[in-house]
Amino acid sequence: MGFVDYEVKGKIAVITINRPKALNALNAEVLDDLSAVLDQVDQNEIRCLILTGAGEKSFVAGADIGSMSTMTKSEGEAFGKKGNDLFRRLETFPIPVIAAINGFALGGGCEISMSCDIRIAAESALFGQPEVGLGITPGFGGTQRLARLVGAGMAKQIIYTAKNIKADEALRIGLVNKVVPLEELLPAAEKMANQIAAQAPIAVRACKKAINEGLQVDMDKAIVIEEKIFGDCFETEDQQEAMKNFCRKKDDPEKVKVVDFKNK
Repeated sequence: MGFVDYEVKGKIAVITINRPKALNALNAEVLDDLSAVLDQVDQNEIRCLILTGAGEKSFVAGADIGSMSTMTKSEGEAFGKKGNDLFRRLETFPIPVIAAINGFALGGGCEISMSCDIRIAAESALFGQPEVGLGITPGFGGTQRLARLVGAGMAKQIIYTAKNIKADEALRIGLVNKVVPLEELLPAAEKMANQIAAQAPIAVRACKKAINEGLQVDMDKAIVIEEKIFGDCFETEDQQEAMKNFCRKKDDPEKVKVVDFKNK
């Protein structure tokens, strides 16, 4: 795609936003390219995605201010919906997505990272929601996902002050899962992605669905969601083979083998 690269590496794949001269800023074309890449992911073969930005300076520096500067109210709302529709699709994409955050993750960059399941940041990463300094609000889910991740008070502080935070602070408040040196960023993301890919894909997808849906309702309803999804895992080839293998381990450790999950 024009501004987005897609590389398959066995059972994982890397999506790279490739607009480094603009610090990988998001405009309508980039959003369309990202959507087109998600369309081409073979969900029967790929078990985990990594999302990153080209170059060392920026993951995604935000939405393209130049393209937004002349928007009308209706155009602004439509652009917000375009970004929100894509980010929500990423958030609910059946397979897990890891954000490998190199450099700036500001505005839309912070927001797209929060749409991913897991965030690994380089030590040089910088996070923030600077929108109020531009006379607008976060428009791609920032007011909603940030509060859910770090709590309402911290989210309000970050958004109201428009101050950026470094990777170590992002880790402390729970915005990211892990911080590594820049040169270790993609290897660390790929290692985790391969660890996820080695598990039963039906079960991993089911866990993502259960967590995402359960967070939207109260505990009584969430438990019912889990019960149904838990039950759906039974009678699958992956479940039956994995449990047989576990029982073999107890009876005769020499008969244990690595389960080759079939996604069935």
